[in-house]
Amino acid sequence: MSTGFSSARGGGVSILLDAGEASILRSLVAQVLGLVEPGTTGDDPLERALGIGSAEQSSDPVLARLFPSAYADDDEASAEFRRYTEATLREGKRADAEILLKTAEQGKVDLTADQAQSWLRALNDVRLALGVRLEVTEEIHEELADMAEDDPRYPAFVTYDWLTYLQDTLVRALW
Repeated sequence: MSTGFSSARGGGVSILLDAGEASILRSLVAQVLGLVEPGTTGDDPLERALGIGSAEQSSDPVLARLFPSAYADDDEASAEFRRYTEATLREGKRADAEILLKTAEQGKVDLTADQAQSWLRALNDVRLALGVRLEVTEEIHEELADMAEDDPRYPAFVTYDWLTYLQDTLVRALW
């Protein structure tokens, strides 16, 4: 198992991944990439050209978590904000995921500072998506400690915990 990220020369970071870890990362990120495909745009050609999208909040809880409402108490303002920003946010999430997919390989992975920032955002998106699906709470560590290894949820919870570890070591290596 990986020992996490460490600082590298020039402000970058490095990590040593075994084949299984690289495969899991790539698979999870590819799933999130599929979720954040381009959103719908209006019929107006100018709106399409400007990337102005739908104002509706997604009914999928994962997408609602990845693209939360900007104004909790004002649905109209949230819809308008979403309409003008979600396409750009989706594009950024896709770009970060693609960088991780291109660089996550078995063996030593050396990342520039910019690539490391993309990994940090992509790891966060994967953790958010998995956390929503698993209904993770603040008590995750206690749940995991008490969970039997033959519990069908165990592999997913261990994966979530591992992603948290990777994200933590990446943050520490960057700062």
